[in-house]
Amino acid sequence: MFKIARSTFTMPFLPGSIGFDQVDNEYLAQYCLTERWTGDLSNGLFQLGERAARLHGLEQRNCGLLNLVRCYTAQDRSHVLELFEQAATISSSFCFSTTIEAGGTPRQPVMCVGESMGLEQRYAGAIIGVFIFPRFQLDTPGTVVPQQ
Repeated sequence: MFKIARSTFTMPFLPGSIGFDQVDNEYLAQYCLTERWTGDLSNGLFQLGERAARLHGLEQRNCGLLNLVRCYTAQDRSHVLELFEQAATISSSFCFSTTIEAGGTPRQPVMCVGESMGLEQRYAGAIIGVFIFPRFQLDTPGTVVPQQ
């Protein structure tokens, strides 16, 4: 799944603007890990959370886009790069799902939802989003490995 849409929101969602109670949060945490990330379009750097960086096989939380997507399934990399390229040129909302394939470890499904904003001036703006990691990993096709 690779989707991008021009953002039609007059205002981005603000923390606390959507009802999400503790029970919802517990259900979400039961099935997946989530972590926010940001991207600065003026310098091309992304800042990931500690867990997202580790699951992407990165030693540092700051990285460029190519370092971020290098662990994604080979056939998905170009789609994800194209999606980010489009999001960097016009304020938009986007989502994608793929699999992280770090050599020698079980494959980790990942979903991402984000939006870009502040692109009125050239080489400015930001991209923000959240990574969603289901609490399971894929070993070989057809085999599921529970995540500890």
